[in-house]
Parts: sequence; C-alpha cells; structure tokens
Amino acid sequence: MGDYVWFHDVSWHATYAIYFFVIGIVAGLSFLSFLSWHNEALKPIRASSAWGALVLLAMGGLLLIADLSQPMRFLNILNPFYLNFSSPLAWGALNILSFGIALVVYLLVIRKGDGGRGKWMAGIAALLALGLPIYTGFDLTVHQSRPVWNTPIIPVLFVAMAIASGSAVASLLAGGNAATQATLRQYLLWSTGAVGVMLVSILGTTHHGGSAQELTYLILTTGTMGLIFVGIGIVAGTAAPIALLLAPFGRQQSGVVLAGLLVLAGGAALRYALLMGPQQLQTLY
Repeated sequence: MGDYVWFHDVSWHATYAIYFFVIGIVAGLSFLSFLSWHNEALKPIRASSAWGALVLLAMGGLLLIADLSQPMRFLNILNPFYLNFSSPLAWGALNILSFGIALVVYLLVIRKGDGGRGKWMAGIAALLALGLPIYTGFDLTVHQSRPVWNTPIIPVLFVAMAIASGSAVASLLAGGNAATQATLRQYLLWSTGAVGVMLVSILGTTHHGGSAQELTYLILTTGTMGLIFVGIGIVAGTAAPIALLLAPFGRQQSGVVLAGLLVLAGGAALRYALLMGPQQLQTLY
C-alpha cells in the first residue's frame, strides 16, 4: 500500500495561454481594420492593424505547431480528405486557415487601393476573425466537469478581451493621432468594462457553487495564482485602466497608451489564470 503514486498533470499547458493572448489581439486588430471603413477616425490604423494581425497570426500558428508531438502533422489540415468534420478541432483549424487566407487577400486589395473590394474583404476577414476568440472560448466551455470553463459566458468573455487587447495594441500603432486615440479610448473603456462585469459574474457563481467550484475559486484568488488573476488580471489590468480612462489624464494620448499597456498585461494574466487555475484542482487529488 502506498507503493504507487499517481501524479496528475494539466492537459493544457502555458503555451496555450500565450496562443490565446496572441490570437485575441489578432481578432481585435482585424475588427478595428474593418471598422476603419465605417469610422474615418480609425483610417490611419487600417493597414497597420491588418499587417499586425498577420504577423501575430503567424506567431500564433507557430506556437500551435510547436506544441504538437509531431509538428509536421499540421500539414494534415491542408488536406480536406483527412479532416474529421464531426470534430470541433477540424472546424477550428479551418477557421484559422480561412481567416489567414482572407487576411492576405485583404492586404493585397488595400495595397492596390481598391476601396470597394477592400471594404468587402475587411468584412469577410472580420467575420472569420470573430470565430477565433469564440472558438477559443468554446474549446474551454465544452469541458463539462471543469469549474469556471463550463459556462456559456467564456466565449463572450474572450471576444470582449480580444477587442480590449486589439484596441490596446492599436493605441500604440496610432501614435499621436488625436482623433484615432479618442476613438480607441472608447473601445478600450467599454470592452474592458464588459470584461470586468463578466469576471465578477464568474467569480460570484464559482464562489457559491459546489465543492469543486469553491476549491477552484480558492485556487484563483489565493497564493501565486491569486496574485496573477486578481492582482494583475482584475485590479491592475481591468479596474485600473477603467479608472485611468475615466480620469482627465485618460483623455490624453499618454493616458490611453498607459491604459492600453495595463490592459495587455491584464489580458495576458487573465488568460493564463483562466486556463491554468481550473486545471490545478486535478493535480491535488
């Protein structure tokens, strides 16, 4: 008795948290590039947002490929006869691939200065980009026995974090353009506010749930994980940017940029904690 000890490990490692963070920025930048066709204030970041999304998409793809036990198997997603279309993973792979193609076509179109086609391609790319955070959240939501993950609010939370993260990066790309910064300030404020509301909802339902939920709540709010989730993610990365943007300083370029940097730090922390925290419970028993 006691000769054997079963060490439980997490299924999703920190690499995925980095991927979630990167792909959220990709989606957010794609939204903003599309919106630039409908809001003149965002026009200065139209091309830079699209190029930034393409670069980060390549980085995210490399992260996924590197995480495979046999990296060359990523070529299978290029073969429609290999894919199992009853699997959500197949649809996720197709979403990423089709978005990448649409984004490249969009960049070629706007480089040629074709406004009519550019507007249409921006819409197609943005629609496919919307699937990136939704699918990311769906990947977590379908785990029925995992507290925090198994709630329909997770995909919505990931969309809100994508808009916030994308707006934060766009505030760096906008430079000293006052009109663009003013518009991005609004997107930052409202999307970060939405993230805050959903986080409060998740914490409340988790704290008053069953024993597994309560233990997960303790993991997320105490110790090192509590510092990451509550300290960096909620306080520094969500509440502080909202307070900053509501203050007079938050209406200045430097204030918007500072708020954006805090949102990026908070977004990275939240994604890490939401991914790793609920998995820690299985390592204890």
